[in-house]
Amino acid sequence: MKSTDRIYTTHVGSLVRPQELIPFLLKQQDHQAVDAAAFDACLTQAVADIVKQQAEIGIDVVSDGEFGKTITWSRYILERLGGFEEREMPKGSIRAVVGKDRREFAEFYEEYEAAQGVIGMGKQAKLTGAWVITGPVTYTGQAALQRDIGNLESAVDAAGGVTGFLPVVAPASVAPERADEFYQSEEEALFAIAEALREEYKTILDAGLMVQVDDAFLPSFYDVMVPPKTLADYRKWAELRIEALNHALKGLPPERMRYHLCWGSWNGPHTNDVPLKDIVDLLLKVNIGGYSLEMANPRHEHEWRVWEDVKLPEGKVLLPGLVSHSTNVVEHPELVADRIVRLANLVGRENVIASTDCGFAQGPFTRRVHPSIQWAKLKSVVEGARIATRKLWK
Repeated sequence: MKSTDRIYTTHVGSLVRPQELIPFLLKQQDHQAVDAAAFDACLTQAVADIVKQQAEIGIDVVSDGEFGKTITWSRYILERLGGFEEREMPKGSIRAVVGKDRREFAEFYEEYEAAQGVIGMGKQAKLTGAWVITGPVTYTGQAALQRDIGNLESAVDAAGGVTGFLPVVAPASVAPERADEFYQSEEEALFAIAEALREEYKTILDAGLMVQVDDAFLPSFYDVMVPPKTLADYRKWAELRIEALNHALKGLPPERMRYHLCWGSWNGPHTNDVPLKDIVDLLLKVNIGGYSLEMANPRHEHEWRVWEDVKLPEGKVLLPGLVSHSTNVVEHPELVADRIVRLANLVGRENVIASTDCGFAQGPFTRRVHPSIQWAKLKSVVEGARIATRKLWK
């Protein structure tokens, strides 16, 4: 994960789904019968195509676009865990993230979320599931996971010259709005979830791929909790979830894993995001090799200065977001290069891998930019990395 002779490139993982895949995903969302063989063939080809496209434009560390996840980046795991039960409730009864930002900009969010199709586009989109723990949490997603691993491995082999990673969910981001009818405490449930997730992480690593742990809910819950609670209250809440994540990571090779922390991919105001400076010490407690952070969008770009005062631990790397999903404006490669160079001057050129702020699609049906803009932004990352390489390696 070191940029030994040049600035390497990657992205956060989730890419806009191809149109031919959408009908299968809609049927699955609506609990309709799906031709399994046809779906598997379509998914395999879609992953092969998306990996080839990434390789062709110069991305070094590629993903499957999260195409195998039939729900969102986090809720997919609920199809792979035993001990959870989904109960249908009217849309709006439960929301994972309702905070100060949404209260202050209620009119904006009402219009925005109606247009985004956050839940989905199927016939059952009017309903959203409430997840309840009803028994011991276990990992049951081996078949789906092996399918995703196989598809990415084959695509990486065919593309040549690239490394593959699969995004996975962190314990803190597993149905944080869940109810619990089984465990005696929130901590007990959290560590049970972490233990189950460990199987997914280890299986991917054992296959020779890299792991990215996604944890958007951890920083996002500051907006939900504060106010009325305090930063100290929030940090105590977050520390427990960092402990649970480290439990899931115990004994796994940190150099082949990275941790993606973001403030949520929705392109809204984000006026009540927790500042990076207030949580960077918690972030660095995660026993993992790389830290993927939003550093391009207008709300967080200034936070590169955090690294003027905070030392990146030995052996760790930064994967800064250099282009944002929050705007359709395509960042100029020279701007991307400038962002790389100023960070490299603080943490070392070998410790910076060029990346994106967040995924260009939150899930199968929710994209943040048009596919053509997605690829233009990724090309800017690649070209910006080349410009930065010439400046940093002379």
